[in-house]
Amino acid sequence: MAPKPTNGKLVAENRKARYNYEIEDKIEAGLVLTGSEVKSLRVGKATIAESYASDEGGELYLINAHIAEYRGASRDGHAPTRPRKLLLHAREMGRLLGAIQREGMTLVPLRLYFNARGIAKIQLGLGRGKKLHDKRQTEKTRDWERQKGRLMREKG
Repeated sequence: MAPKPTNGKLVAENRKARYNYEIEDKIEAGLVLTGSEVKSLRVGKATIAESYASDEGGELYLINAHIAEYRGASRDGHAPTRPRKLLLHAREMGRLLGAIQREGMTLVPLRLYFNARGIAKIQLGLGRGKKLHDKRQTEKTRDWERQKGRLMREKG
């Protein structure tokens, strides 16, 4: 089971990311959001399962993250899947852009949450895509650990 944020509210989690990618590094980033997007996040209406972070003009953007429209917003709400700018320090951004371009890695969102101060944050994982045989090995290891736990409980 994935660890929960210690002092904040979890909005969305990408559970398939650890199955499809070998995560090597984790980074916390801020998001540039509109008011109706923040209100929708507070209600918990977000999906980051099919999203990723991409380089556009030397800046990182969160692509394909779905934040549902807020019903109470005026008619000028927001587009649910618009690209959202990620806020990072320049040094971190340079390191991540280098890893994406040179090493062929991918920035995958792992969790979307509010921190203790009530600010929306996203945890990104710098990962490399797993091959099919790696996914099978992960599945075998997980099943064996689960079986081993059951056996240990039965034996006492």
